Amino acid sequence: MARSAYTQMLLAFDQVKNWVRQVKNGTKMARLNPRAFRRFAEASSHFPENNPVAGPGDQTFDNPFTMADFAVFDDKALKELFYKDSFGVSLKELALALHGDNSVLSRKITRRLSVSRRYRFLRELNRPASMPKIEAARQKLLDAFFWELTYWKTPELYEELTTGEVLHPGIFRDLKPSIQGKTVLDAGAGSGRASFECLRNGAAQVYAVEPSPGLLHILENKLKDQPARSRIKPLKGRFDHLPLKDNTVDVAISSSAFTAEPEQGGETGLKELIRVTRNGGKIVIIWPRPQDFEWLAEHGFSYVSLPGSSKMKVSFPNMKVAWRVARRFYAWNQKLHNYLSERNQPEVPFSVLGFNPPHDYCWLAVYKKQ
Repeated sequence: MARSAYTQMLLAFDQVKNWVRQVKNGTKMARLNPRAFRRFAEASSHFPENNPVAGPGDQTFDNPFTMADFAVFDDKALKELFYKDSFGVSLKELALALHGDNSVLSRKITRRLSVSRRYRFLRELNRPASMPKIEAARQKLLDAFFWELTYWKTPELYEELTTGEVLHPGIFRDLKPSIQGKTVLDAGAGSGRASFECLRNGAAQVYAVEPSPGLLHILENKLKDQPARSRIKPLKGRFDHLPLKDNTVDVAISSSAFTAEPEQGGETGLKELIRVTRNGGKIVIIWPRPQDFEWLAEHGFSYVSLPGSSKMKVSFPNMKVAWRVARRFYAWNQKLHNYLSERNQPEVPFSVLGFNPPHDYCWLAVYKKQ
């Protein structure tokens, strides 16, 4: 009996494990209310994603940036990026990275720090340090800010990366009744992937909020060819300070941008999304990170996973772009490099890239006390 019960337990465990993986990779459909999503998130945490593509420091990218590239950030951006420890870089590590020949950058950052942080920063900056420690701190800083530097310094390359990542068509089919004829916020809009989907699905007005000037510039150029360009309004802003008044939008969307991390949304960002969304409206997080499932479930989100994503591919415009993206953003993914070499085709399955396709979203109904 004991053996039979143990066998049944193992079978049940395998069934849960298979179901979780099928939902996460999009081979099985799921529409989970907050309670069911919480259970799914807890089970999901026991079956982490395999990541066979990670390189040095558990990253997939090749980082070409140098300390001089931080000059791309304006004073406001520097203040927002360094007003607290961001992206896992402490104030001590920041000061260590800025030792030596980065005096202009260190003065620029010093001016943007709060008084208390400025005092501690200058104390650490003047502390003696060995060159190996300085170099290690610089590399950590550059790797931590790789994506921010990409958005600001090489937005065209980021556009090439994301253009081929087409969202599951069922996502906006689901959202159309909530979007049609309504006012929508696209937070972390990038170059407008979700903004234009909102437009195609009948949104009356879309506020496309993005902190990177380079990505906003790409979006503005795209709008020049749009007959309905007046219905998308690009705005510069971040999750922690959305440039909209209270109760401005019916739906707040963030596609592959909002995370549980404070630098990319978190508690403050969610409060801002709720603030600008009208009572009875909706917040939608498209293509959420699996590691954020528990956080989202704890905050009352429901979860939708759409089937058929096993056939989804990233479609680059040509092989030149495919290789340029692969060498920068998937530098350590030998499986991808072999695939491009052998197939010589610019369409790549998401399974080759090593992560789940954009087939899911979370949503939260907004109710406010009158």
